[in-house]
Amino acid sequence: MILIVDDNAQNIFSLQQLLELHKFKVDSATSGQEALKKILQNEYSLIILDVQMPDMDGFEVAEAISGYSKSKDIPIIFLSAINTHKKYIAKGYGSGGVDYVTKPFDPDILLLKVKTFYKLSEQHRRLNEMDKVLRAEIEVRKKVESDLHDRVEELKSTLESIPQMAFNTDETGKIEFVNERWVDYSHDSKNFPETEGITISECIEQAINTRHQFKHEVKIKRHDSNEFRYHLLYITPVKKDGGFFKWVGILTDIHEQKMASEVLEQKVEHRTQLLKETNKRLEDSNNELQQFAFVASHDLQEPLRKIQVFSAMVRESATPEKPEFKLYLNKISAAAERMRKMITDLLDFARPPELDLFTKADLNKIIDEVLSDLEVKVKALNAKINVDKLAEIEVVPGQIKQLFQNLILNSLKFTRPETTPEIRITGEFVAKNSFSAPSVKAGEYYRISVADNGIGFDEIYAERIFEIFQRLNQKDAFEGSGIGLSIVKKIIDRHRGLIKATGEKGNGATFTFILPVHHSRP
Repeated sequence: MILIVDDNAQNIFSLQQLLELHKFKVDSATSGQEALKKILQNEYSLIILDVQMPDMDGFEVAEAISGYSKSKDIPIIFLSAINTHKKYIAKGYGSGGVDYVTKPFDPDILLLKVKTFYKLSEQHRRLNEMDKVLRAEIEVRKKVESDLHDRVEELKSTLESIPQMAFNTDETGKIEFVNERWVDYSHDSKNFPETEGITISECIEQAINTRHQFKHEVKIKRHDSNEFRYHLLYITPVKKDGGFFKWVGILTDIHEQKMASEVLEQKVEHRTQLLKETNKRLEDSNNELQQFAFVASHDLQEPLRKIQVFSAMVRESATPEKPEFKLYLNKISAAAERMRKMITDLLDFARPPELDLFTKADLNKIIDEVLSDLEVKVKALNAKINVDKLAEIEVVPGQIKQLFQNLILNSLKFTRPETTPEIRITGEFVAKNSFSAPSVKAGEYYRISVADNGIGFDEIYAERIFEIFQRLNQKDAFEGSGIGLSIVKKIIDRHRGLIKATGEKGNGATFTFILPVHHSRP
């Protein structure tokens, strides 16, 4: 923009029309004070200044303009119709003007001068702007170089302070710095130590190709021995402005750990072989156990069946004169029956878990089958058994049937004299495998309770009650093999559940167990 300063409005108008006709943007001021204010507020590329003005003449205005840092480089063209003498022209140039034009002037000549000085001013302004940008960029570069130098020095100081061998390379893999531990493995700070197998240079090349941190085990040789020691090499990139600036390498001695690991691997391999052999022996033993179970279920029970049959035959033929014979035969039959039951329970207890087959089953139907099998005993005791509506869950039906049968028989067996046996079976869904978990509408576990009003037990024996052959009462007072509740515990374990017994002596017992609703294994 061009500023015209003249106290004559007509002169301003004529000049403004001339310049705007040639696409110049023009501003004007009618006094020196107004001109100085506008110069402080706006950017001008050229000033056309009249010499003869009241208050401040053109020379004083020019000197004031040259005193401002903002406007000192703006070219000034003086215009004068009166002060045309040589001394005034010299004063104009001395005041900071770039040209002195006397009136009347040739418009074309003035226009050429304006265009020339305007162009020079714009070029000068752009050069100043470029200079500022370059100076700022130089300062930034100096700051970056200083920071980079500080980072390099910090990196060197860090590498020197660590106990491992350390080095850094440029982006191409050429060594730039090594710490003092380098001399234990290499005489030359510019060459890598001697290696066995993969070299450090090959590792750096792979890191450069992948452009990521690289880790590898290398074996390098010490000066003081012919031994190649295992080291773990880490090659890490140092980035600058998104690009790779340097590579830092750390070599950690892992020779002792490596040797110990190899020894451990040999021991593990040896131990694994022993375990395989043990497993083979266990498999053979399991096969023998299954064969024994077959023999026990057929051959061992056959003599018992004969004892029971012939005892019954003798008992039927016993005469009234010898009533003690019948008593003795009843005892023989009862002992044989207990032995048969014990063998059956032992076979159930030793049944291999891999034969379990989980399927979705209705627990109420299973309990109905159990009660049907125990109908005679239930009626004989006039027992009351109440069963809530139970859910359908995934179980091994035969085992769960045996579980309910053992628990119900346990309750029927340990009844109080002159008391009608009462058994209540309830169930509810819970979210967790916990006895204290609250009931929910649909959970991952199902909690069942079997409660009775029998003789109960002292809760100090709550853990022992599930141990095999464990009896809390005299054998003569209550029948049983001492295996029933152990089988119950084993069935719960095979279903990955929990069971506990609570009770009070003389006031009944409650068996609570939790089963998963679903099973992943077949």
